[in-house]
Amino acid sequence: MEINRVFFYFFIVPFFGFAQTFSGTVIDKATQQPIETASVYFDNTTIGTTTNEKGEFSITYSDAVQSTLVISYLGYQKVFINDYRIKNNVIIALVEAANTLDAVYLDYDDGLTRKQKLKLFRKEFLGSSRFAKSCKILNEEDLILRYNRQNKALYASALKPIIVENNALQYEVAFEILEYEASYYQANPETNVFNIKALTYFGTSFFKDTNIEHKKRFFKNREKAYKGSVQHFMRSLFYQNLKAEGYHVFSGKFRVNEWDYFKVIETENRDSKIVTLKKEVSILFNKKMQSKIELKIPEFYVDIYGNYSPILGVYFSGDLGMQRVGDMLPSNYGLDIEQ
Repeated sequence: MEINRVFFYFFIVPFFGFAQTFSGTVIDKATQQPIETASVYFDNTTIGTTTNEKGEFSITYSDAVQSTLVISYLGYQKVFINDYRIKNNVIIALVEAANTLDAVYLDYDDGLTRKQKLKLFRKEFLGSSRFAKSCKILNEEDLILRYNRQNKALYASALKPIIVENNALQYEVAFEILEYEASYYQANPETNVFNIKALTYFGTSFFKDTNIEHKKRFFKNREKAYKGSVQHFMRSLFYQNLKAEGYHVFSGKFRVNEWDYFKVIETENRDSKIVTLKKEVSILFNKKMQSKIELKIPEFYVDIYGNYSPILGVYFSGDLGMQRVGDMLPSNYGLDIEQ
């Protein structure tokens, strides 16, 4: 089974050693009027704000923020900004989204009931870990779910961000679905037997603490979610301390020297490195979590914070491949900018 999860990161840029502020004004392109309460956030982080009555916003970030800046407002096309380090005080004109017919298909007769489709979506979108089982989607009514009987595939979209309440990790995650497809090699609506073949989902996300006053209570759960995660693995690759962090690498049935297979190459930017992989290997974390990693691209970049790019072409299976939104932590987890 291939799991492909795609978020928007951009990090091959120079770093600065101090906090910076990016400011701007969000307006309607057609009317030139300011847009109030538009969402402005760094993708997959806890760092975000909204525009005031004049459409103005100001957002502070530091070296650890390498995600795309997302500007979003209901009924308008999203804007993504990567070069916020070299510009400021910008005017961002949002274009009204074209009318969609998706709502027509909310109760479309496609061979599955909405109840069945919701159950399938929850399972693959949230995951099956103990952290995922604590999650609840607060606005399922906004989900648009369609099933293709011929392709045995479930598609999901939404006109609004999907709000996930993660009680175990004490985050509220606003996930904007850009694409979601779950295909099954076995699908039987009568017996409710659906065996996943591949999952692809694209989106942006914003994290908000839901229990700030008592956050220390949930540190242990967050640390458990972090250890053995893709984020943890990528940070360990960057620092070249896989073994010290509890990872062992296997080729076939034999444990091997990880650096005979992974090559981590320095770049001119000391905060990013190039990673290559000789061939598919198995990864054992903490003597119990088993995964595989395969590259379908020659190389990828990884930075000091565990962000990696491109994500397409880096494939995980096993425990790493089964991690879902219910296991997600913000990319700034464990750093001094986490809010």
